Amino acid sequence: MALFEVEALTYYYGGSERPALCGVNLEIDEGEFVLLVGGSGCGKSTLLRALSGLVPDFYGGVIGGRVRYRGKAGEIGFIFQDPENQLVMTGVEREIAFGLENTGVPGREMKRRIAEVMDYLNISALKSAHTFDLSGGQKQMVVLASVLAMQPRVLLLDEPTSQLDPVAAEELLTNVRRMNEDLGLTVVLVEQRLERCFHLADRVLVMQGGCLLKNSCPADAVLYGLDAESPFVPPLPRFFARAGSAGIPLTVAEGRKQIRALLPAAAIRGRSGGAGEREKTGKDAAPREKLLEIKNLSYTYPEAPKPAVRDVSFSVAPGEVAAVIGENGGGKSTLLKNICGLLRPQRGRVNLSGRDTGKQKVHELAKQVGYLAQNPNDYLFNDTVRREVAFGLKSAGGPADDSVDEILAGLRLTGVRDVNPRDLSGGERQRVALASVLVRKPRVLLLDEPTRGLDAQLKAEMGEYLMNLAADGVSIIIVTHDIEFVAEYARRVMIMFDGEIVADGDKRAVMNNSLYYAPQLNKVFRGYYEGVVTFQDALDTLKWCRYEVG
Repeated sequence: MALFEVEALTYYYGGSERPALCGVNLEIDEGEFVLLVGGSGCGKSTLLRALSGLVPDFYGGVIGGRVRYRGKAGEIGFIFQDPENQLVMTGVEREIAFGLENTGVPGREMKRRIAEVMDYLNISALKSAHTFDLSGGQKQMVVLASVLAMQPRVLLLDEPTSQLDPVAAEELLTNVRRMNEDLGLTVVLVEQRLERCFHLADRVLVMQGGCLLKNSCPADAVLYGLDAESPFVPPLPRFFARAGSAGIPLTVAEGRKQIRALLPAAAIRGRSGGAGEREKTGKDAAPREKLLEIKNLSYTYPEAPKPAVRDVSFSVAPGEVAAVIGENGGGKSTLLKNICGLLRPQRGRVNLSGRDTGKQKVHELAKQVGYLAQNPNDYLFNDTVRREVAFGLKSAGGPADDSVDEILAGLRLTGVRDVNPRDLSGGERQRVALASVLVRKPRVLLLDEPTRGLDAQLKAEMGEYLMNLAADGVSIIIVTHDIEFVAEYARRVMIMFDGEIVADGDKRAVMNNSLYYAPQLNKVFRGYYEGVVTFQDALDTLKWCRYEVG
């Protein structure tokens, strides 16, 4: 008998005329690992809330059909998209203990559980830290620890890796899968970065417009997505399908076996450079002009034992797209805040067009430097999307004109222009926040995790939008853990570790053969052809080597 039974489930949020869920029928057995995929706003998060009982008990609205759970109250753990919504205590250890205290767990048992879960998730070093001092990714790990300490029977996760670096994300998902296999924990996971988790699932559910379109094993879901030309197919199986491979691999290991079958034997023996290697000699040449220049920048938070940013220097040219990647807590967000003026360098300086920004007021600097923080909710306080975006233009001293509607159309927000931003999905709120920054037409754009909550199609559209801005001379710095997005759209990559820039250069030079910061297809071609970073690189390389050998 199924652990969850969902029958004809339909749900409307309060005040909405469009159903968030529409006639969903579903069964989930105990011990399953289920992956839930689909476009931004398709109902994935709402379905998780319905499984947990938050819909309609907490969110209200109108519901039809039913959800039956064959277990006890308190057995379901939920990890939300935004970890700050689940943090209630100021200390990390107290945060993990909070749920245990409220359910009457004895003191000795409580200490044991806290120690076990912090060791299990490798966050013991954060035991005495304040939650408000943590990075976004560290907060996500602490929230997960607080839920796991309750020893749930079911774990519902809503994009848990969206703020985690590749190492932490891999570790988290591996731990979740291990708990699923070793402890029989039932897992339902919503995730947009499918390359991280597609191969882990027992079953994949594909949603669109509140409806459940496909319910199958991962391999069948891939074939369904390819036939439907769906963007929700990870790059690895999508490449092998385009390449005409007989088998469609889901992991890098399987992909490396397949690549030997696709490449001529002579090409493998030769291992000469492919299309990506030839391309980088031209368009990736180093820029000469400096629009933004950072000189020996250092910043230490009050009472912190060491600097968050230490002696960082680099420059960015007009139209350049640079990505800053690295570990959680490595200083990436602090660097952006020093550039936009929210923090002031304690050593060194930031120059914009040769002028020291430390001598400018924040509101003056904001006319030239646009900054999108990790949490889009910080930007949303008007009652409609259009007013929210127009406010950004008015605050810059200009009237709300046609540029508001152009930005809404460019970010696919026209259909929700009259909706309250806080009623939107996480991905939609992210795009509204970005629109409120872009409407001011900044010369420098700083983006902190801009793809958080965005599905594959929207990420591709955002990438093209950013490319168009760069073509118009806007300098863009992206802080992100989305390695596939960086590979496709950045021109330059900087790796930040412990407050310092430890690598800086052309994306192929930095990402090629990287241990953790390489896209999937680079790992597949590694040792056969060097310089493969983008999806098109892989296709061009395969075509080129077949032509050269054939």
